[in-house]
Amino acid sequence: MSTQRSETASPRAGAQHTTVEGGQRGRTTIADTVVAKIAAMATREVTGVYALGAGMSRALGAVRERLTGGGGAGSTQGVAVEVGERQAAVDLNVITEYGVSIPDLAAGIRRNVIDAVENMCGLEVTEVNISVDDLHLPGEEPEEPQQEARVR
Repeated sequence: MSTQRSETASPRAGAQHTTVEGGQRGRTTIADTVVAKIAAMATREVTGVYALGAGMSRALGAVRERLTGGGGAGSTQGVAVEVGERQAAVDLNVITEYGVSIPDLAAGIRRNVIDAVENMCGLEVTEVNISVDDLHLPGEEPEEPQQEARVR
């Protein structure tokens, strides 16, 4: 299977695509956002992960999600990917649950992300970098951005 990098979206949008050659029967392109969403879902599936993203980015993501009413950027919050011709690298910012072994959690996240991206996209995952940015304590309420008062 041959994979080739192409930039098919406008530079302003920042979307990149990876083209997976399909031989004489056509080709398939995979947007970087697809790889990021797969990595995000695979990370959230691991027991002990409380959330993705860090402090301010989580608050901004929550505000953005409320304004747009969708799961677009929020679904990849805390995830950055670099996709090349045949390989991908993933950077994750996670918040863990208190009491979980962080080294064991990181190993589980890596295993899950690598399996998901390689199986679903056909790309070799060269690295999964994990930054543990916070710890969720039992009984701690999630941070909610303050809502502005509505003017009528």
